[in-house]
Amino acid sequence: MSRRHDVVLSDVTKRYGETDALSNLELRVPRGAVYGFLGPNGAGKTTTMRILATLTSPTTGEVEVAGYSLDQSAAIRGAIGYLPDTPPVYEELTGREQLRHIARLRDIPANQTEERLQQLSERFKIREALDDRIANYSTGMRQKLGITQTLLHDPAVVLLDEPTSGLDPEATDRVKEAVTELAADDVTVFFSSHVLSIVEELADQVGVLSEGELVDEGTPSSLVAQVEEDETLEDAFFTATSSQPH
Repeated sequence: MSRRHDVVLSDVTKRYGETDALSNLELRVPRGAVYGFLGPNGAGKTTTMRILATLTSPTTGEVEVAGYSLDQSAAIRGAIGYLPDTPPVYEELTGREQLRHIARLRDIPANQTEERLQQLSERFKIREALDDRIANYSTGMRQKLGITQTLLHDPAVVLLDEPTSGLDPEATDRVKEAVTELAADDVTVFFSSHVLSIVEELADQVGVLSEGELVDEGTPSSLVAQVEEDETLEDAFFTATSSQPH
């Protein structure tokens, strides 16, 4: 039996006016894989994430997430956890109130909510701040709260847009551990990052996006093998993106 692909984009184009944010994008991410999405600012990474999260629709092409097509958007939203580059939080709430609010939106039973809240808040070291107002949180604390609420309902597919942004080294390590554990539990993780060393460490597959087009794809080691000996994924990234015509 072939392995199910949890993220599928087939010939996806997203057009704004006369500008293509994405052009004929083809992606296949197997269930339980960690896919690292690279590209310079404006390459189309966030647009891709928003399409997968059903927040915008492609102009043309087909998309499936967790086995559902985009016309089953409610099912997709129930199956995914999505962390945008700026975590969506209510500053007037405490961290605990925010997480309980998200749990209610997700129809998570109260007893399960408290169990998950305790587990995740301890994992990401925010338990001591749960009763503080989010308005008083640092950038890193907000990011950790955003990751916590993204994972609260045990999603089958996790979409993370710059998940280590604003985090100190210890918190970054906890995010990396979480991604590894999710993949071990057969959860599919699709994440973008400007920190290429993290992508190289975590990703099973890497896609490099430039000006809306997928210009390279493969395992981190296979991409590195395309450049000179002793070079890194960062070198491969710059080689792929700098070779595109403008």
